[in-house]
Amino acid sequence: MTSTMTSNKPYLVRAFYDWINDNQLTPYIVVDVSVYGVLVPMHYVNDGQIILNISPSAVGTIALGGDTIEFSARFGGKLEHMSVPYGAIAAIYAKENGAGTSLPIEHPPEQAEVEQETSTKASLSDVSLQSSTESDSETETKPKEKRKPSLKVIK
Repeated sequence: MTSTMTSNKPYLVRAFYDWINDNQLTPYIVVDVSVYGVLVPMHYVNDGQIILNISPSAVGTIALGGDTIEFSARFGGKLEHMSVPYGAIAAIYAKENGAGTSLPIEHPPEQAEVEQETSTKASLSDVSLQSSTESDSETETKPKEKRKPSLKVIK
């Protein structure tokens, strides 16, 4: 009997998180903000990614759940609640020495279906609404650019 296994990514992220903390280092995650469900302060995003310090001292409380990591942290003095699906994590590493791993980005299947429906509806509306401006239709049907995950060293 062949069954589809769940993603091993949550287990890997939690294991690296514990390992980095156990070694008194600072865990950072690289998050791809194009993945559905990512909730982070967008004005700190650079090239479609944000790097977050998820050490217990930086975030206070953190919940490494089954599907997402949720925590609150201060950005520019303002407390922000963040939610990061494991599929959006491109890397987890220790700030001090770079030990960690890069991970493939996983888009949830629901997002692909929603994007396909949106693109189909946008195509139909473009055909039926000839008076729509070109720039409006471009923003509706323009596919999201997928970028290869990269790791930036922060000192």
